[in-house]
Amino acid sequence: MTIRDDRAPLVPDDVVWTVDDGVVGHRRSLLVLPHAGGNAHNYAQWREPLSDDVRLLIGQYPGRGARFSESLPRDIGELAEPVLHCLPDDTDDLVILGHSMGSLVAFEIARALTRQGRPPRALIASACRSPFLPNPSPVHAEKLTDDELVAAIEARGGTDHAILNEPELREIILPAIRADFAIDDRYRFSDETARLHCPILAIGGADDPIVPAEALARWSEVTDGPASTEFLPGGHFYFQQQSDAFIAIVQAVIDGAPVLHE
Repeated sequence: MTIRDDRAPLVPDDVVWTVDDGVVGHRRSLLVLPHAGGNAHNYAQWREPLSDDVRLLIGQYPGRGARFSESLPRDIGELAEPVLHCLPDDTDDLVILGHSMGSLVAFEIARALTRQGRPPRALIASACRSPFLPNPSPVHAEKLTDDELVAAIEARGGTDHAILNEPELREIILPAIRADFAIDDRYRFSDETARLHCPILAIGGADDPIVPAEALARWSEVTDGPASTEFLPGGHFYFQQQSDAFIAIVQAVIDGAPVLHE
């Protein structure tokens, strides 16, 4: 993974948000990677229900927030590598969580950390097919009009309809969403030798029309560590309706509880 030469110098605080409520001292960390079109702001509210000793880190992708003026990403490396580069130096006891496309970004970051000899303690893949599988629900955003793209986004859920229906806001957010969907459509990991060694929990919505259960379950095939699959009621953004149960599962993984099994 490499950063393109045409990118401006990275500002770490713009690339990785640290949401810790002012708690001082080194703690366990949870790194969250957003979904296609997602913004770090969408996940900042997860700080409150997590235990006080957990530092919440959230990746911010190019083309949104303080990184709005950056060139839009063209591949998964241009989403993952800046986050990896900007992780705080004391990020040692780390659990990585991605939602939807963010799970693929999380996987690439976990692979890079493993190569560096500092693998994450666990990976949580939410609502996403295993990395070596083709996308079971490609969007083909490059072929869609703005109205068609908005309809596809609304069908997945997770985005405020008022934002999508405001012309000026559409003009701002749709380019980044198109870029993310194109990356998600194309991505397919093929190096069978570059496996993870950490535990993996794959979790999704029982009624998710985007990611079939069998595609979620095959995350076990990319690690030599223990792996398990769990489902909560709901669709692609199931955690919005099941927030208490979801955060409890995430907290249990951070705490090292036996959520993961062979």
